[in-house]
Amino acid sequence: MLDTRYDHKNLEEKIYKLWEKSGFFNPDKLLNKKAKPFTIIMPPPNANGALHMGHAVGMTLQDIMVRWNRMRGKKTLWLPGADHAGFETQVVFDKKLEKESRDRRTIPRDELYREIWNFTQKNKEIMYAQTKKLGASCDWSRETFTLDPRIIDIVYGTFEKLYKDGLVYRDLKVVNWCPKHKTALSDLEVKYAERTDPLYYIKYGPLTLATVRPETKFGDTALAVNPKDRRYKNFIGKTIEARGVLGSLKFRVIADAAVDPKFGTGVIKVTPAHDAADFEIWARHKDEIAGPKAVIDENGRLNENTGEFKGLKVAEARGAVAAKMKEIGILEKMEPNYVHQVATCYKCGSTLEPLPKPQWFVKMKPLAEPAIKALKAKKFQILPKRSEKVYLHWLKNIRDWNISRQITWGIRIPAWFHEPKCIPKIGHEKDVIKCKEIIVSPKEPKCEFCDAKYVQDPDVFDTWFSSGQWPYATLQIRGSDFKNFYPTDVMETGYDILFFWVARMVMLGIYRTGKSPFKTVYLHGLVRDKDRQKMSKSRGNVVDPLGVADLYGTDAVRMALTVGNTAGNDIVISEDKIRGYRNFATKIWNIARFVMMNEVKSGTKPKFTASDRKNLANLKKIKAQITKHLERFEFHLAAEKIYHYIWHEFADKIIEAAKPRLKSENNPDKAAAYKTIETLLTESIKMLHPFMPYVTEEIYQNLPNRSKETLMIENW
Repeated sequence: MLDTRYDHKNLEEKIYKLWEKSGFFNPDKLLNKKAKPFTIIMPPPNANGALHMGHAVGMTLQDIMVRWNRMRGKKTLWLPGADHAGFETQVVFDKKLEKESRDRRTIPRDELYREIWNFTQKNKEIMYAQTKKLGASCDWSRETFTLDPRIIDIVYGTFEKLYKDGLVYRDLKVVNWCPKHKTALSDLEVKYAERTDPLYYIKYGPLTLATVRPETKFGDTALAVNPKDRRYKNFIGKTIEARGVLGSLKFRVIADAAVDPKFGTGVIKVTPAHDAADFEIWARHKDEIAGPKAVIDENGRLNENTGEFKGLKVAEARGAVAAKMKEIGILEKMEPNYVHQVATCYKCGSTLEPLPKPQWFVKMKPLAEPAIKALKAKKFQILPKRSEKVYLHWLKNIRDWNISRQITWGIRIPAWFHEPKCIPKIGHEKDVIKCKEIIVSPKEPKCEFCDAKYVQDPDVFDTWFSSGQWPYATLQIRGSDFKNFYPTDVMETGYDILFFWVARMVMLGIYRTGKSPFKTVYLHGLVRDKDRQKMSKSRGNVVDPLGVADLYGTDAVRMALTVGNTAGNDIVISEDKIRGYRNFATKIWNIARFVMMNEVKSGTKPKFTASDRKNLANLKKIKAQITKHLERFEFHLAAEKIYHYIWHEFADKIIEAAKPRLKSENNPDKAAAYKTIETLLTESIKMLHPFMPYVTEEIYQNLPNRSKETLMIENW
């Protein structure tokens, strides 16, 4: 018999252990061996901290799908894991070191890696305990970490194949450099911030140009105008002399369509080392102008090419150089309130410095084309549908992807550079010209022709390169899993990583397997507070999912995250909303207690009334509607329908109408009343189980006539 009240604190851990002991999280142990598969690969949370409310949203929606499909008799696999999260984890670990008055740059590489490894392993265990607390019915026997040696082997295989296919190359390009973290970032990791800065008009001989960055003028190699700008047609192709801060200068004037004639005076300075657009202009005019000349270093300070300004930080150098220009008479004017977008680091907010660096790049257009075709051919779908247009727009305008990071934590790039000095092997004195400068290999190669060693690239992969291979990699490392479960059915994740992760999974999945890695992508929104403000520690409005779960029960949190949550839209959550669904858990508990307390022992044949038959028929309609909502990924509508049915139909009407009959001396009518509400209770907790698994399981375990070991494998 059920206790007088539902005590989630004492029951949830016990119930989860029951589920684990049953073995039914593992699809290989489900009873129907020939069933169709249903697969979700869990987006691996970063192993650098606790789960937050965004994780709770994803875990809840995925578990709803998994539990529902398991109850439908499918061979259901939900594969869990964790991401080493390269750059993001190193940022977190840097903060830890700062508190300890330590600097990672003073720690030997192997020692630092080991420290971060231990840090992530501790976090991983905490994170997995939190995942269990949220009720996630995933197969822990298949848990995978992105730094699993078997995963690394697959990542290396992909890199090697891309390299051999001519889709990976190493080149000197201007990249997004974070002076604080001392690493390059991909274009997607750039966060643009609106800034108001002075716009400086500088006189270069007969021409005047506008710039917000006078501190980079020491790296200018040309002036450029638009070829259609009639104002400057007589200057194109000519060399002009100008006065500069460090002395006289000569610049060739070139014409390039990238120049906006409406910006400033229509004349720009070309600084190939410190502007990606200027670097591309230089690439188109290599025969006319000099190449990149770096004047800013990795620390965001001016270097030895800037004379008296050497050592100044960019921000202070800007004013100092402008003052010098004014002193020598080449600063024509200054507009103080020029509004523009500035590239910043998405983690620390530091202004990024465009710097020329040799990096590894992936050619994306050949990978993007099959990913575009796959969506158009309906090999998979993205929900909400409007996100498909966003996905296609990004892929059609995609640029090559910088996948190398100058950090310690992550998967080391398996590329080896030949030492510069060749010591010929005996008999190969004339063959040293054949020594390969770069070799891509998981293991240290040996030169065929000389005794020089190969030195491994110190860089590591962008973490999205490895996690972009997650669906097929996690299934390829175990027996027949890839054959049985790939392509997966659903990828459920946040809309904010559609480009970071989802699109890259599609591209790399098709490239390595020939198939899209999933059939449906379901994108959830960001979690916001009751005032629709984004949750953040600085605002002080963060709701800790585990904290409120301890207070009100996990089931209440799960329902609060589901009701009102539509694909692609932000989710409003508040403690009041969670408290309301705690009351709902209490309601279903009290309903179950009432039914069990009024049990009519078998022996009397029930005599069902027209109202009983109507209620039982209506239940089937409700269940069919809920099933349809779940098939359409309308989790919010399914949850709302169950809620209203149980509270307002079953509890408020059907049970109230049954109370006098349960006290009746008419045994056939009494038996019918009981049988009706017993059936409705059993079916109600089945329908509610994917959403509120804990309270429903505890009720099920106390049913006098339960037919299965656990509600988790009951027939939907």
